Amino acid sequence: MAVFKLDNVEDLYEIGEILGSGHFGQVREVRERATGTRWAAKFLKLRRNASSRLGLERKNVEREVEILQALQHGNIMALRDVFENRAEVVLIVELISGGELFDFIAAKESLTESEAIEFIEQILQGVGYMHSKNIAHFDLKPENIMLSDKDSLLPDIKIIDFGLAQCLTQGEEYRSMCGTPQYIAPEVINYTPLSVATDMWSIGVITYILLSGMSPFQGDTNEETLRNIVEMNYEFDDRHFKQTTAMAKDFIQKLLVKEQSERMTAEECLLHPWIKPLTKKQAANRKRSSINMRNFKKFNARRKWKMSYNMVSACTHLSRMQLLCKTRDTENQELRQCESDQEDTETNRASLMRRRLSSSS
Repeated sequence: MAVFKLDNVEDLYEIGEILGSGHFGQVREVRERATGTRWAAKFLKLRRNASSRLGLERKNVEREVEILQALQHGNIMALRDVFENRAEVVLIVELISGGELFDFIAAKESLTESEAIEFIEQILQGVGYMHSKNIAHFDLKPENIMLSDKDSLLPDIKIIDFGLAQCLTQGEEYRSMCGTPQYIAPEVINYTPLSVATDMWSIGVITYILLSGMSPFQGDTNEETLRNIVEMNYEFDDRHFKQTTAMAKDFIQKLLVKEQSERMTAEECLLHPWIKPLTKKQAANRKRSSINMRNFKKFNARRKWKMSYNMVSACTHLSRMQLLCKTRDTENQELRQCESDQEDTETNRASLMRRRLSSSS
């Protein structure tokens, strides 16, 4: 069971600057009064009633808290405390100051496969620990892979954002259409039962991008991207994988497999020759091969631009809707009309694309 405290969070923590904000709340830096330790506090708004669309459902917050309380690993964001009042829940979590892994790599002039593997290995260790507890993340993507700090030569990987994570129970099926199009597995699009192997597909996509600076299934539209995933339409173009070892390609190929049961597990990945070389020659090849930094920098710049564009677009749309609502009804009615526009559209995009694909086929 998730453990919530009813204390006033400000009695135990000094509230500091805003680190970020979203549809359902904001993240602020806090300092623990008793020890002086710095943490991050996620202030999450709760829905007032069942019919409201503004805020998070308490059961979803409880699920995320239960999962974080069950996960204690060096490569997973740590949860310190949880507070609750009538309007919101406050999660006190590890303060992760190193930024996103992809931003860290994009700032470098060069990176060998061996150096990239050190990051992939940490991701696998964190994911493997999750899977050993029958917990699947279901939203692994560059935005959710952070670094403990940016000043270290080899910072620790920190996996964050467990909003879509699930504890899978043996004998029960779990289906979902949530996720970010270019990272989701075929079973998400086809709405068939998911498993921890769904995370392994995402790791295959992330590794492909990291080495080449290209997204394996990316199309001109989300519909085309999802169709490419279902049809397993990807390749290792020589223009982008010229410096990539055969072992690295083999590693990716054993993750981008349509049948979940045939994908490598996290434990098997950690024993793959690309991660754990069997010979001196294999180890030497990894050090000589480098990732395509020119393409990677371009990919990361596009990714950051798209994130900024989506945020500006969402804010503009929300502002327009709020103005429209003000001309139509009372203040209470305005709130009801505008609540649905504050939902996070990214996690539901796969569901929308699924309906479009069905109607066009």
